[in-house]
Amino acid sequence: MSRIDDLIAEHCPRGVEFKALGEIADLVRGNGMPKSDFKESGVGCIHYGQIYTYYGVWATETISFVATTTATRLAKVDKGDLIITNTSENLEDVCKAVAWLGKEQIVTGGHATVIKHKQDPKYLAYFFRTPDFFAQKKKLATGTKVIDVSAKSLAKIRIPVPPLDVQREIVKVLDTFTKLEAELEAELEAELEARRRQYQYYRDALLSFDERTDAQASKQLYRWMTLGEIATYSKSRTPSSGLDADSYVGVDNLLPDMRGRTSSSYVPISGTSTGYEPNDILIGNIRPYLKKIWLADAAGGTNQDVLVVQIKERMRKDLKSRFLYHQLASEKFFAYDMQHAKGAKMPRGDKESILKYEIAIPPIEEQERIVSILDKFDTLVNDLSSGLPAELEARRQQYEHYRDRLLTFREAA
Repeated sequence: MSRIDDLIAEHCPRGVEFKALGEIADLVRGNGMPKSDFKESGVGCIHYGQIYTYYGVWATETISFVATTTATRLAKVDKGDLIITNTSENLEDVCKAVAWLGKEQIVTGGHATVIKHKQDPKYLAYFFRTPDFFAQKKKLATGTKVIDVSAKSLAKIRIPVPPLDVQREIVKVLDTFTKLEAELEAELEAELEARRRQYQYYRDALLSFDERTDAQASKQLYRWMTLGEIATYSKSRTPSSGLDADSYVGVDNLLPDMRGRTSSSYVPISGTSTGYEPNDILIGNIRPYLKKIWLADAAGGTNQDVLVVQIKERMRKDLKSRFLYHQLASEKFFAYDMQHAKGAKMPRGDKESILKYEIAIPPIEEQERIVSILDKFDTLVNDLSSGLPAELEARRQQYEHYRDRLLTFREAA
């Protein structure tokens, strides 16, 4: 970073000038372009939703196309322009940006703004990922369920504008960090996936009571019961005003692939929510193929898109909640859930069919043995405080630390 320090000392010894985005760029609001407009080939396009689900800091190719006639009425994106999202369901994703570095002109549609400027495009895209930018957009955001930052509001965001030589040197360093982080992340993700497959094998083997093998524990006496015989859906209500980001669980903050949950970016402020208690099992009931499930460790509330499974009082001495959780946090259960789901575009689990899912109940001692084994794998694979996921998170934080340092300047007087 000494090269950057030298450039700053040479070109802006008294600090870096900060300017409103509207002073250094023209903001062109997109319009139209539903996904039904997409074609197999034609003019490249970037849909606003793809910016926070697919694209990174920059792109040279698109994954979607529209017909030439459709492209004529859409916002044009030239090499070096940025596309930024104006709308999202959460504060994290709104105003995410991608710099277009491809040779051909492409287009974008509604809920996105094209930023046309004379700065280094990657420099701006990197800045749009900093805490400084996040704090500014948070103040400008409107809405609760759908978050919006208008193009007019975006124009007010203040950006440090060092000379282009400084911007390019910063980009060079950040590109190197990005490449190294991506390579390391790919290696760790591959290792993590191998651990997940290993975990899945042992979980399925331990829970396949009707297909025991010599490698498993000696055969235990067990009984089969439907989920509806041993558990029920929560009917309790809790005031939404008493919930916070940690106690409110919606389908959006349940993590896919049976990885638990994270804090919610949205919390209702009025009315009531479905209550849940410690050891209840919460299952995302929209798009069951995402396999969203969490064993509650505290009380809280949720909405109608999440099922709250509670073990019946009379069964609690014969069935460990964590054992039931492991039976439901399985490929077998979610395959069953999808098989009986209703709806095509947005499948929803059938609550009555789910209650007919069969559960094997071995003696308590066997349940405890199985839970002990699976919990060790579960911690290694999924817990962000240990194992490979923690290493991944540590590297991401290290990268973000250096990025934020590089993009923090003393403002010129």
